[in-house]
Amino acid sequence: MQVSRAAVAPGLTVAAVARRLGVAPATLRTWDRRYGLGPSGHEPGAHRRYSAQDLVRLEHMRRLVIAGVPPVDAARDALTAVLEVERLASVTALMTRPTTRPVAPDAASAALDESSGRPGGGQVIALPGASAASRGLARAALALDGPTCSAIIDESNEARGVIATWNDLLVPVLAGVGERWRSSGRGIEIEHTLTGAVVSSLSEVIRRLKHPLNARAVILAAADREQHSLPLWAVAAGLAERRIAVRLLNEPMPAASLVQAVQRIGPAAVLVWSQTRSTGEVSAVASLPQFRPTPTVLVGGPGWGEGLPPGVEPVFSLTDAVERIARAVGE
Repeated sequence: MQVSRAAVAPGLTVAAVARRLGVAPATLRTWDRRYGLGPSGHEPGAHRRYSAQDLVRLEHMRRLVIAGVPPVDAARDALTAVLEVERLASVTALMTRPTTRPVAPDAASAALDESSGRPGGGQVIALPGASAASRGLARAALALDGPTCSAIIDESNEARGVIATWNDLLVPVLAGVGERWRSSGRGIEIEHTLTGAVVSSLSEVIRRLKHPLNARAVILAAADREQHSLPLWAVAAGLAERRIAVRLLNEPMPAASLVQAVQRIGPAAVLVWSQTRSTGEVSAVASLPQFRPTPTVLVGGPGWGEGLPPGVEPVFSLTDAVERIARAVGE
């Protein structure tokens, strides 16, 4: 379903959305009540209206339900898929450069050129100042051409290395896709194509490591309930280039399970990623520095607030994370 910004700017009523999706208004109210897939816009004294973001969620939910996915699982996936695109810019920002505070890359403010006709969707993502490779990657992602995306990323990894590829090639495009979503409410399929290619290429770098130098393990883990762990793949691949192997736990890791993993493995370093404040629970990492032998405990992502426990330190860039973990393992 294509929803123009002009059509949804003031918001749509339940009846209007029901007609667009081909469902009963009662179904929309049920999805709102049971799964939180209701209208997010509300002004005092006015009826709640569905935004472009709400419509994308509902359209995704409807496709999954038609395909036979249980409604509760379809709703969870619809919410997660949209949030993934919304957060791409902040995800890439934290792994771009060392700072005292996370900052958004300049590319996050790139405007969309909605008038230029191109293959693969009729639109382009404007990336002012970006390299020719980044522009080519953006065009391939818009065309949903996963193999070409992977080939561009692979070539850059070979020629320049993972860190330069992440900072210079991927960050502008990932941020541009995130901006495209915020501007138009569209682009989930583009994001899935791009992130799939990123993971595929970074996985190949990790897979090629045959004889790691580190005797003690390194754990990279997503925080409990955290669904957004793309930067962990970049850290793992950046370390693989330094011949440092990792245990990549990119699925949400309950706090108790993370503690057990650290107890069992005795790693030299642990990095825990949190994208949202709801998953950045300091209690989940508070006990990790107390184990013997003592690991270097690092946290990354905007989910971690102030007041980290003693022995737990934040990282704000891919370079910083790789360097500090390398030191922890003696490299």
